[in-house]
Amino acid sequence: MTNNGYEKIAYPETYTNEDELHNILKSMRENDPVCWLEPENYRPFWAITKHSDISDIELKNDFFINHPRTTLMDITAENYIKEFTGGSHLLVRTLVHMDNPDHKIYRAMTQSWFSPPNLIKLKSDIELLAKDYVDKMLDSGSECDFVNDISALYPLRVIMTILGVPSEDENLMLKLTQQLFGGNDEDMKRSEEESINSNVIADFFNYFTALTEERRKNPTDDVATVIANADFKGEQIGYLEAMSYYTIIATAGHDTTSSSTAGGVLALIENPDQLKKLKENPSLMPMAVDETIRWVTPVKNFFRTATEDCLIGDKQIKKDESILLVYPSGNRDEEVFDEPFKFKVDRSPNKHLAFGYGAHLCLGKHLAKMEMEILYKELFKRIEKIELNGEPSWVKASFVSGLKSLPIKYKIK
Repeated sequence: MTNNGYEKIAYPETYTNEDELHNILKSMRENDPVCWLEPENYRPFWAITKHSDISDIELKNDFFINHPRTTLMDITAENYIKEFTGGSHLLVRTLVHMDNPDHKIYRAMTQSWFSPPNLIKLKSDIELLAKDYVDKMLDSGSECDFVNDISALYPLRVIMTILGVPSEDENLMLKLTQQLFGGNDEDMKRSEEESINSNVIADFFNYFTALTEERRKNPTDDVATVIANADFKGEQIGYLEAMSYYTIIATAGHDTTSSSTAGGVLALIENPDQLKKLKENPSLMPMAVDETIRWVTPVKNFFRTATEDCLIGDKQIKKDESILLVYPSGNRDEEVFDEPFKFKVDRSPNKHLAFGYGAHLCLGKHLAKMEMEILYKELFKRIEKIELNGEPSWVKASFVSGLKSLPIKYKIK
């Protein structure tokens, strides 16, 4: 293995050990911040680990484009997609995969739904949901698995309500999301029996095809109706784009928030002085949520492709080479963050990159922060003490990942 083991950032198992991951990334920032990697069974790429380089690349979205390589997967997975799609690199075509002008047009279709003025209308409903989940947690006793009992379910209910998926189908959406993002994790990956007849994306598409037909016949006030009846340049939205739109909202719309919410609870347990500070001064909650999102960084990376030869740092990048933006590294960059390896609920400024940057800034950014603020306020005003009740574990995934289990015990006020 070359590059001091830096290739390990490509492998899903690395993301199950936070200390190991951050030790590797710290070494990369210090010694080779623009690093050429050739991991076994992966196509080679440049890994970008400094905050300033990541930000600069994100802003130049016409120079560094999303297409054709968007997410980190091994050659076996890439070949499967090519075979399944008849030569295409894409099973889905979401906002994540698009460049301008398409990206701007498709983003605008639902942007108003996720804007702060519209989210204000949803706030009271989300507060009721948060209270309901905290009630269930506290009524069930003095211990739980915070991931499986709370943080995986609460954001799921929020986004499915907005999307228009009925509550009885939420377990299916959660299962498919875990199979999609946790395909390398033994506890989450699709069974061999399930894989014989279909794949995860096909199951999503089949579900949302039926939902599209229903919303075209009977429009309602939800995002599914917006997508089903959207037009692109005067014509009905394409099938691949519509199904992909549903899928990205139905997956990233809750999984990333779930990971951040659980990761924040773990950080507060491990830093009781910060929990005390937050409980004594609830006005710090917005800053605490931002710090939580920096700390967890649930989306670990995205690819960009150079459209021309260029320099990044002191490295010559050739046209069409792949560039991996490593967000957990940018969010621990010592040149940007004071004491980056300390969790501070009052961190300000906090120029983290967990939502991306520039044109591809996360569409659900404001919703995620509002959900977390509401749940944390409800939870921490009602418990006196919280601590670990076993060992936490992380999902084996190199793209979108976070805690898989967080056993806790607590004392109610």
